[in-house]
Amino acid sequence: MAATIGVPVYVCGGGTIPLLQEWLHSGMSMGAGTAFMITGPGTKVTNLGALKIVLGIKNFIIYLAYVIVFACISGLLIDFIGLTV
Repeated sequence: MAATIGVPVYVCGGGTIPLLQEWLHSGMSMGAGTAFMITGPGTKVTNLGALKIVLGIKNFIIYLAYVIVFACISGLLIDFIGLTV
């Protein structure tokens, strides 16, 4: 869920840290935080606009799917390993 939230709700890197810190202290898992941090910069609106022009629509969709899947897998691995705040 955090990976999909990170796509439309991009917050700059500096703004993400206090937001995630509060979420982690409120009970968000480290894996969900990881997924959110990966999808945010990977789907920044300005980057996506340039990527769509350069890659074309088919490869652009593949890129978005890859970012979300990689973020989800990374988050699950972090939770599986058991890292905590």
